[in-house]
Amino acid sequence: MKANKKIVYLIAHAAAIAAVYVVLTMVFAPISFGPVQFRISEALCILPYFIPAGVPGVFVGCFLANFLCGSAPLDIVFGSIATLIGALGSYGLRGNRWLVRVPPILSNTVIIPWVLHYAYGSEDLIPFMMLTVGIGEILAIGVLGNLLLVTLECYRGLIFRRESV
Repeated sequence: MKANKKIVYLIAHAAAIAAVYVVLTMVFAPISFGPVQFRISEALCILPYFIPAGVPGVFVGCFLANFLCGSAPLDIVFGSIATLIGALGSYGLRGNRWLVRVPPILSNTVIIPWVLHYAYGSEDLIPFMMLTVGIGEILAIGVLGNLLLVTLECYRGLIFRRESV
């Protein structure tokens, strides 16, 4: 029975994270898409530092946000995979609170410009798009994600306490 409760908690936490990701992306849709993007919801990519549910949560959230906002199929798939790679990297580096932000910044900076080029036919040069997407990722994850991480760290024992399952 304990294993079932853990799975239910994981699914519930992941669903809540996905919902927040989708809402943040849709509310700030004008700046969440395009070659110069500032996706505020990407700040949630630090959540795997705290809980494993952060990995499927941000992946599913990104997938749903891209799908619901009418992104191209290549963007829905590969944009979500970029977020998944970043979340898995963050989970892998959860022992170091400073490095946890690096994988999502790098994965999105490298993958998203190619998605923009092939999915939308962007004529901007890939290195230029890497620069613009990278700046947006540094702002979203490096700055906002850092603020979120520091804030959640203060309340870690209250918010992320182990459930007695």
